[in-house]
Amino acid sequence: MRARKSTAGKDEQATSGRKWRLTPDAPTETVGERASSAGVFLFSLVLFLLTFAVVLTAGWAFAGALTLPLLAVAMVAALLVIASCHVAQEWEKVVVLRLGRFNRVSGPGLFWTIPVIESNVMRVDTRMRVTAFYAEETLTSDLVPLNVDAVLFWHVWDAAAACNEVGDFSRAVEMAAQTALREAIGRAAAAEVSIRRNQLDRELKKVLEEKVAPWGIAILSVEVRDILLPKELQETMSLEAQAEQRKKARIILIEAEHDVYEMLDEMEELVGGPEAVSRLRTMHLLNESLREGKGTVVIPSAFAEGFNDPATNAADILKGVIGK
Repeated sequence: MRARKSTAGKDEQATSGRKWRLTPDAPTETVGERASSAGVFLFSLVLFLLTFAVVLTAGWAFAGALTLPLLAVAMVAALLVIASCHVAQEWEKVVVLRLGRFNRVSGPGLFWTIPVIESNVMRVDTRMRVTAFYAEETLTSDLVPLNVDAVLFWHVWDAAAACNEVGDFSRAVEMAAQTALREAIGRAAAAEVSIRRNQLDRELKKVLEEKVAPWGIAILSVEVRDILLPKELQETMSLEAQAEQRKKARIILIEAEHDVYEMLDEMEELVGGPEAVSRLRTMHLLNESLREGKGTVVIPSAFAEGFNDPATNAADILKGVIGK
């Protein structure tokens, strides 16, 4: 029993943690098909072996013997060559520092650095990135909690600024997007957030562009994927929408009735006065009710009044007979 209780407690904590999370569970850095580094490794290995063989062959030809210092010199020369020769992928930009200070941005392709003095500190992926961000239990201007799920499309256009201006630009973009989303929700009512989704996308894009431009990052687009209202509010808004539709339907019906009565007024002389028009309208309404429904309509008629006299006479005759 204790084990079950502890397991249940852990499950509740995990569920609570997922419910109140403010950041996505999955990492937002570039995912998907990653390029293999086997080609770069193979290039470095071939370059190392080639340099080692050339230096060793030259030293052997000059000294006439294969000695231990010659092997050490060939090894150091090969290490220096592979330390100064680098390969960047087509979508990569490499930030190079010289003695700790920014020097240049190299790549893509083959580039060289000065061993020990220069170092390539960061390889920046310049492809488009996708970041999912959320705003959970965020209050609107009318104090309604909303859960909003959005996606941000962006890319790095200035690798130097992304390296020098911010420590973790991927995390910074994610947090900036989430903060902008929560602020935008707080400035609008729940109905405005739900209906004016496109305007919310444009507003978030404009705010984020101003925020991340100094970091060398360009915002391509912001798309709000889903807006979840509380269940109680969904029912209330559904009733409100139904009432609005009924109101419109009644207004249209009243306008139609008004048009019908205007047409009947014009027909008074043709059908025989206001009373005839009223009877004609009654017959029309009766026809509509019978056509749309399945009920039965009972209409009082003077035809039944003819049966009153025989019944009365029969009653009088019976009274007379009984009296006798």
